[in-house]
Amino acid sequence: MARPRSYDDDLRRRLIGCASEALSAHGSDALSLRAVATAAGTTTAAVYALFGGREELLAAVVGEGFERFGRHLAAVPRTHDPRADLFALGLAYRANALANPHFYRAMFASGTYRSSDDTLGEPTFLVLLEAASRVLEAAGAARPSPEELALHLWGLTHGLVGLELAGLLPGTPAEHAERYAAALLRERR
Repeated sequence: MARPRSYDDDLRRRLIGCASEALSAHGSDALSLRAVATAAGTTTAAVYALFGGREELLAAVVGEGFERFGRHLAAVPRTHDPRADLFALGLAYRANALANPHFYRAMFASGTYRSSDDTLGEPTFLVLLEAASRVLEAAGAARPSPEELALHLWGLTHGLVGLELAGLLPGTPAEHAERYAAALLRERR
């Protein structure tokens, strides 16, 4: 009887990376395990051995995307200035998307796998919610609620980053960064 083949973490990372690129380019409905395995230089047997199947691979891609995003947000220092901290989180949001565009697209693509309890992205949203709460508390403002402010800011940052990644913003990368920062600064008032 043949021994089962073992696969290493490097192959696991390659498969997740190739799957994120495929998801970004074609969406989850068109994801082919055979194409992902070929792009990673292996066979579908490795996908099944490492992940169990297609849905588990999709979950791993989304999970990796949120882990990378969480690391970017965690790297933002918390200071005595809640508004500056919120601005820095906005910049970290964009930096993560530009550093990990395939994962960013896969995380937010329509039809991409979501966890059954829908909590996969929650820790990253809680960082924004806490920052919004600090800003409102420092301003002595009761309205909007922290949730409303956090959702508003998330919509703004997500929209601008999505347009930039889609190549729909005019100008150079430096102009994109300036416009993005200016939009965040307007929201700080």
